[in-house]
Amino acid sequence: MLAEKKKDRWKLEEGGISWNLETEKELPHDDHLEMSGKFVSQYVKYKVDRERKVQVEQILVWPWLRMLPNDTHASMKTMQEKEMANPVWKVNGEVLPLKGTKIAFDGCLHIWESDGTLLKTERSFFPSMEQKAACIRLQAVNISNRDISVVPLLKGCKGTNRGARGIYVYDSTLSPKEEVCLKPGETFVWYGIFAAAPILDEIVWPNGEELLLERKEFLASMRETIALETPDPVLDQMFFFAKIRSMESIFWTRAGLLHSPGGLHYYAAVWTNDQAEYANPFFAYTGLKNPTESVINCLGLFKRFMGPAFEAIPSSIIAEGESIWEGKKDRGDAAMYAYGTARFLLTMGDKKLAGEYFPAVSWCLEYCRRKLLPEGVIASDSDELEGRFPHGIANLSTSCLLYDALKSASCLARELNEEEKAKEYESWRMSLEKSVEEYFGFVIDEHETYRYCKENQALRSWICIPLTVGIFRRKDGTIKALFSKKLWTENGLLTMEGDHTFWDRSTVYALRGVFAADEADRGIGYLKEYSGKRLLGEHVPYPVEAWPEGDQRHLSAESALYCRIYLEGLLGLRPEGFGTFTCHPSIPEDWNGMKVENLTVGGEKLSIEIQRKDGQQCSGYQITVTGKKKQEFYCKKGEEVLVQL
Repeated sequence: MLAEKKKDRWKLEEGGISWNLETEKELPHDDHLEMSGKFVSQYVKYKVDRERKVQVEQILVWPWLRMLPNDTHASMKTMQEKEMANPVWKVNGEVLPLKGTKIAFDGCLHIWESDGTLLKTERSFFPSMEQKAACIRLQAVNISNRDISVVPLLKGCKGTNRGARGIYVYDSTLSPKEEVCLKPGETFVWYGIFAAAPILDEIVWPNGEELLLERKEFLASMRETIALETPDPVLDQMFFFAKIRSMESIFWTRAGLLHSPGGLHYYAAVWTNDQAEYANPFFAYTGLKNPTESVINCLGLFKRFMGPAFEAIPSSIIAEGESIWEGKKDRGDAAMYAYGTARFLLTMGDKKLAGEYFPAVSWCLEYCRRKLLPEGVIASDSDELEGRFPHGIANLSTSCLLYDALKSASCLARELNEEEKAKEYESWRMSLEKSVEEYFGFVIDEHETYRYCKENQALRSWICIPLTVGIFRRKDGTIKALFSKKLWTENGLLTMEGDHTFWDRSTVYALRGVFAADEADRGIGYLKEYSGKRLLGEHVPYPVEAWPEGDQRHLSAESALYCRIYLEGLLGLRPEGFGTFTCHPSIPEDWNGMKVENLTVGGEKLSIEIQRKDGQQCSGYQITVTGKKKQEFYCKKGEEVLVQL
């Protein structure tokens, strides 16, 4: 049941979104977002009071500077006092009070303020993508009809921290420091730069213009890579922002580049769910060096723990690869790793890479075999939610991830000429599908759906997981349950009926599953509602982790999952071999089509366009795949085509 539509606080504008403060009546309001580069993550919280005064608090996280104890949360943080992010503007020697006029986001956060007669200013926040610094760009425009002298006063930030590898220093600078004379209509720019380094190294002060250029080049690459075009501009913009958040959160560490969730706590570390299961399959489609390198580093870190005794792999490898976290024991981590890694290797289409990591996939499958219950499903100590909700001795998610992993592993085995193993995995997959039905299949509130575990028979958001792996025998009851008033809210899915908690990861999984199940017309309204809420509502502009836990942090892997709604849901892409994939379109009746450009499969850059073709006898789709050659296919609704490059 769709929630009642509320008025959007933000609106679309070219390149991003904006919030008009001059017409805003619902104040005060505050929000926060995160932006990241290789060496620093910039968390910005901004508040607009009733008089439209805008105050900013900024926290900088330095994942490569490790604190004590060197655990999951040990990245150095420098907390900026308000004076360090809120300049005092002096005009003709007097402090000029300013009011906010507009806030916008286009991959950088921009705040405009003015006194209405003398000065208009813009504060822009962004991290360096390649250097050890974060930036505030300060721009002033003389809006009067006479010359004025202007200078921003920005309090410095300087200090030391004692960490795991010595003492670290942090500092800031404003350039230039002098006041300037502006003629009517004239503009001037200052840069406030924040940097950090070990005490034995000298802080390198980059040029502010260089930092801005780095960020703009990154954003341009995000706009070009996997470029989505649908009839709905809100969906297109949300997809673009999700690409930014998923791919900016890749950090330099002593173990190489690592993708990490962020959120002020989770850096220089990898998880079997956030990275191996959520982000890595998406990164395979990007064709970009940094995301690909981060995946390979992630896979290698976990592979080190796959020994002959078949002990559970860690849930997370932390502290730049130097330690582990397994506080909830086995969460089904081997199934998560096998699922994401097999999909990644197939999409990459690199036989040498597949030969290196297929043994890791096989190890994970053997581990799962050893965890089989007599009923044929997989036992685990906890699950992806780490015991926050009932998970029983076996949960639906782990067995479904294994089911999908077996399909991909069978395809991989054939590509690597291991035919017997391919047959073995396919046979096990068919048996597992039956076991999932018999063990988890259940009627809840008259819905023919699933119980998440035998010990918990309440409706759960993760009943969506079978739809995402191609198990559709209970799809109608499952979709009705997901969109019932017991689960669907204005923030997407509740984790469990009767509770108030939501985690976006299950919502975006569910939306992907509904489209994969050929139910585009049932899913499109919910996709629009969810996307509009996250892009233009009260907390923008990305998918979030959870609420009430974590204050709806913009963790990065949720954004990767959001992008997969379109690739694996609406387009229905699934790698079947090296340079081979199936396409199973599922688009709403009121769409004529959709297109994705600069998507990479098997090292080949492609564009894929779906156009609706309605005839007197049946409706279907024309699929145009353009890479080194152009291929055209036609399929009826509900069918798929096999594309070989």
